[in-house]
Amino acid sequence: MSMHTAPISPARVAVIQFDPQVGQQHCDDNLCKGLKLAQQAVDQGANLIVLPELANTGYTFHSRAEAYEHAEPLTDGPSLNSWSAFAREHQVYLVAGFAERDGLKLYDSAVLFGPQGRLGHYRKAHLWNQEKLWFTPGNLGFPVFETAIGRIGLMICWDIWFPEVPRLLAQQGADIICSLNNWVWTPPPLFDASGKCMASYLTMTAAHVNNVPIAAANRIGSERGGRFLGCSLIAGTNGWPIGEVAGAENECIIVADLDLSTARSAPIWNNLNDLPRDRRIDVYGSMLGYELHPALPR
Repeated sequence: MSMHTAPISPARVAVIQFDPQVGQQHCDDNLCKGLKLAQQAVDQGANLIVLPELANTGYTFHSRAEAYEHAEPLTDGPSLNSWSAFAREHQVYLVAGFAERDGLKLYDSAVLFGPQGRLGHYRKAHLWNQEKLWFTPGNLGFPVFETAIGRIGLMICWDIWFPEVPRLLAQQGADIICSLNNWVWTPPPLFDASGKCMASYLTMTAAHVNNVPIAAANRIGSERGGRFLGCSLIAGTNGWPIGEVAGAENECIIVADLDLSTARSAPIWNNLNDLPRDRRIDVYGSMLGYELHPALPR
């Protein structure tokens, strides 16, 4: 919470972990189930709700044609209209993943709705495995969206393995990053003794080194021979989970109270250490081929 006695930008954040299944016969069920859980989050006081990647379609497409059949346009898609209506009705912010159809191109996308409608969307930059066969890599950069409760950044699944993504969102002043995921089972070991998976630690690390909370919603279940890891969590500016880290198999809602304004003052840990200021872009910027720009103000 804030160093102040009362939070300046209070938000109750909820990440929703459930099991959307691929197949046109499941799409209405996926949408309804996600909204039912979102309603439960609203009933718990949440005003920022995060659903997983591809929350309305499931994940494991057999062909590009099948992925295309599951996709919706950004404007006037039935799932997007339902999510928008939910955010408006309940006066909340809702983030959800969907397969976006733009002409003949497909993107693995995330969308942010608020009480007044759609505030922005993001197209996944880093495609995992067979996603490369269905989707076009994202072309919108890593935008951060202004809202009445704070600045919200979006990222999707495999993005967390690329530290540039949360860094760029943080440098653009994100007060919170919403991470929408379909983390899959890979060769073991998958979990440590505490039940956390590597993606949990990557999320915690990214929150810690960027001093920005990350709300990570993953899915569960099995689908066409693949399995998903669960382990949804909300990491605070210090990196540690706020509340529990979800299990690998249980449908659940993780809720945390955050003062989003704290991300703007959190980088100064003591009198002499300030993570954005201490970056040596003069040394490694040119080595990485980056143009040298000063860090944007938080």
